[in-house]
Amino acid sequence: MPDDRSRRPRKPRPLDSARLEELALAYVARFATSEAKLEAYLVRKIRERGWDGERSADPSAIARRFVDLGYLDDEAYARTKSGGLLRRGYGPRRVAQALNADGIAAEVRDEIRADKGEERRAAIALAARRRLGPWGPPSDRDLRQKQLAAMLRAGHGFDAARAVIEAPSIAAAEQWAAEPEETP
Repeated sequence: MPDDRSRRPRKPRPLDSARLEELALAYVARFATSEAKLEAYLVRKIRERGWDGERSADPSAIARRFVDLGYLDDEAYARTKSGGLLRRGYGPRRVAQALNADGIAAEVRDEIRADKGEERRAAIALAARRRLGPWGPPSDRDLRQKQLAAMLRAGHGFDAARAVIEAPSIAAAEQWAAEPEETP
């Protein structure tokens, strides 16, 4: 019969500087991440496992050093994440919220902001994926209101959402997306 000690999960050893560095390196090697997300991960691991180092833990110093070494690049991460969200059909407001949650600085978010053409293509992608507007079945006023609300929740502006939902055909919606933005 197995001994009681073998059935209990072992408590992980407390972290020290070397183990914390190894965790950080493994995390960066496995996941695309930002400096703030790496720091939050390290803080969480210290909280879960405890600290057993000679001096106090400094997760922000490790994250900063990884940036200096080129292991982390917030701008490249933000471009990749933004592009993925836009291709999935999310609007500019939702993209900005996701980047803010990942700890991307406002200057970087402003620098990589999508242009109007990308925003329009994202609106079309969402409508096609979710079968909204001309991609879906004929709809009454109540269904159009629900579809409009779905577009707004996905981060699109009211004008863009209305243009897609109220488009008379798929071709008309795609033509709207291809039009250059008019500047006053």
